[in-house]
Amino acid sequence: MLVLRGVSTPAPGPTVLTIGNFDGVHLGHRTLLHRLTEKAEALGLPGAVLTFEPHPREFFAPDSAPARLTTLREKLELLGGYGVQLTCVCRFNQRFAALSAEEFVTRVLVQGLRVRHLIIGDDFRFGAGREGDFAFLEAAGRRHGFTVEAMDTVLMEGERASSSGIREALAAGELEQAAKLLGRPYGIDGRVVHGDKIGRQLGFPTANIRVRHNPMPLTGVFAVRVTGAGELPVEGVANMGVRPTLGTPRPLLEVNLFDFQGDLYGAHLSVAFLHKLRDEMKFSGLEALKAQIGRDVQAARAFFGR
Repeated sequence: MLVLRGVSTPAPGPTVLTIGNFDGVHLGHRTLLHRLTEKAEALGLPGAVLTFEPHPREFFAPDSAPARLTTLREKLELLGGYGVQLTCVCRFNQRFAALSAEEFVTRVLVQGLRVRHLIIGDDFRFGAGREGDFAFLEAAGRRHGFTVEAMDTVLMEGERASSSGIREALAAGELEQAAKLLGRPYGIDGRVVHGDKIGRQLGFPTANIRVRHNPMPLTGVFAVRVTGAGELPVEGVANMGVRPTLGTPRPLLEVNLFDFQGDLYGAHLSVAFLHKLRDEMKFSGLEALKAQIGRDVQAARAFFGR
């Protein structure tokens, strides 16, 4: 997949385009992407996505912005995996936010991404003051030579598939509900870094992954399945958070892999959260912490039926 940073360099050729934040790349997004690749194949053009960094809500209200479900890297990997051939990541800043709807169409869609067919969600608004909508795009398309279609909201058993719904499910520890809306278990990717080796001292060595999600979409102790540690996925137990007993200046994901031997430093792992065991807790000391980790391991193994 070709990735463009902004539209200062135009797309190599005409595109079939969709626009959105695509945080989580959930089932609603995937329905849109399926339609994108279907239309792109019919027209013989690449399917393209326009997305934004940072999320517009992070720009306008950084103190109340929602937790990200995916980092930019995770999102790009998911988009490429669902058949997108080109993704343009536009820097969302004051200059971009000030573009009028007409400027957005002319500079970004027509000159930058050379759009021939545009597919948008049914609630898409754009331009300064959110002045642009579907009718505006249809009129602009007639002037500039592109067509527009809107996708209806995707419902899962009567519930709208949305990033906000997934965030709510994760925050409540309802991982099965989040997985239903995502179409897969929720996961976080990251590189294994050196830690303080406390887990090893307690008899439960962990792979430590720095978390780039701030605020965190979920916290606590979980039964997980990890890929990237070998040819096959490995089951384990993970703590996601700030380690109240030991303390950590930044959020950390610690994973104890069951029945695994090997050096994982520098490895890039994908951790799928399958079941929440408990919230983070502060213990009186290392012995109490060790005892609880032992119970967590037993609970996670029981979840996996081992």
